[in-house]
Amino acid sequence: MSVKQYRGKSRTARAVGMALAIGLTGAGMSVAQTSPSGSARDRAAPSRPAPAGSAPAASDRTVADDSVPSTGGLDIPSNLQIFGKVDPNVRKATAIVNEAVITGTDVDQRVALIGAANNVKIEDAERDRLKLQVLRQLIDETLQIQEAKTKDITVSPEELNQSFDRIAANFKQPPAKFREFLRASGSSERSLRRQIEGELAWQRYLRRQIEPSVNVGDEEVKSILARLEAAKGTTEYSIKEIYLAAPAERAAEANANARRIIADIQKGTQPFEYYARSFSEASTRAVNGDLGWVRADQLPAELAQAAAEMQPGQVAGPIEVPGGLSILFLTDRRQILTADPRDSRLSLKQLTVRFPEGTTQADATKRAAAFATATQALRGCGTVDRVAATLNAEVVDNDTVRVRDLPPQLQEIMLNLQIGQSTPPFGTPQEGVRALVLCGRDDPTTGQLPRADQIQNQLEQTRVNLRATQKLRDLRRDAVVEYR
Repeated sequence: MSVKQYRGKSRTARAVGMALAIGLTGAGMSVAQTSPSGSARDRAAPSRPAPAGSAPAASDRTVADDSVPSTGGLDIPSNLQIFGKVDPNVRKATAIVNEAVITGTDVDQRVALIGAANNVKIEDAERDRLKLQVLRQLIDETLQIQEAKTKDITVSPEELNQSFDRIAANFKQPPAKFREFLRASGSSERSLRRQIEGELAWQRYLRRQIEPSVNVGDEEVKSILARLEAAKGTTEYSIKEIYLAAPAERAAEANANARRIIADIQKGTQPFEYYARSFSEASTRAVNGDLGWVRADQLPAELAQAAAEMQPGQVAGPIEVPGGLSILFLTDRRQILTADPRDSRLSLKQLTVRFPEGTTQADATKRAAAFATATQALRGCGTVDRVAATLNAEVVDNDTVRVRDLPPQLQEIMLNLQIGQSTPPFGTPQEGVRALVLCGRDDPTTGQLPRADQIQNQLEQTRVNLRATQKLRDLRRDAVVEYR
């Protein structure tokens, strides 16, 4: 299955209705994320191993300006007239879903939960857009809970309490303090417990009603392994995307919005993932815009060209694609089943010198220069502790870091270091200055095929995801939803 087919489904079954990556141990959940509801790119998503083993997809076609896009059998005239006035600025925040009420307070508290979990202040312009996404999420949650109950699947108060306490622990707060934190943020314990209930109920529904009917044959697995072997050496890209629908009547608005988002990302106002969660109109917003590892032939031509020209860590866009605009973030690239120096595992020692509160940029630069002089004088890792003592520096050991897991700015530096050498200092006046000393490096020998059971498990998960998305679409179509 190609990326061109993907955008209407969540990446894993537990990603339906998920939020931020504040995982619940044992529950596989996270907090305060809008769920993947229908979007302009309502398609089905790929599993992680599929890109290297799946057949190339047909290329997307751009609709001519004077033509009418395909409407899937709907009879829509090309020269239509709107009767009556629709004000897109009028928002109805209260909904009744099959007699279950979603109030404006429910929406506001979930929006506040998103801000609290991200530790960000949500601007008014973003809040209006986010409210619409949250309302869709709450409707989906309600439908999922209702459907689970038809199969006698419920979540007990004890399970909700346990999950709530685990989230509180992830925030490093006791439950009582966490409740106060939620209230102070404009959210509530009730809002979070509702999300927990929706996620747990839907996960159990999928395990009971869908997973038992999903099967993957041995021949399918062998075929994928064969295609992986045939694709050896092909470049794959790890990409995150923000997709903005841009119909002709608001193309200029979408373009301006995309450029504003790109400018904010480049300023470092918030990470790319925050904007993907908040603004992307593709269902991958539920997983921070992550497309996973994909080949060029699995992307629309416009995105494939951009990916080929990007370096890890770069942002590109806005890129015109059929129906809208894309903003890409290239997190990494690799070659299938080929040894990559960035897969080398490093043995490192990190030295950290922290600055007193209120340190100016000038003072920080001066201290960093002294720190650099000391680290350049290192004579192997055996001298790190002695030098650290003279600098009053903290030392941390790590023997399992891969080069590709380091920030892009450090990867090339680490690949060129000799054993016993140190990186230049890096850091900020607020967080102090650091340096990494290379104590050893284990280079990869060759790329390896995934095991057959790994391929099988991921194929099964992909099919569960697809059926889960189809089921949710059916629930939406059959639902009676009244807005007030």
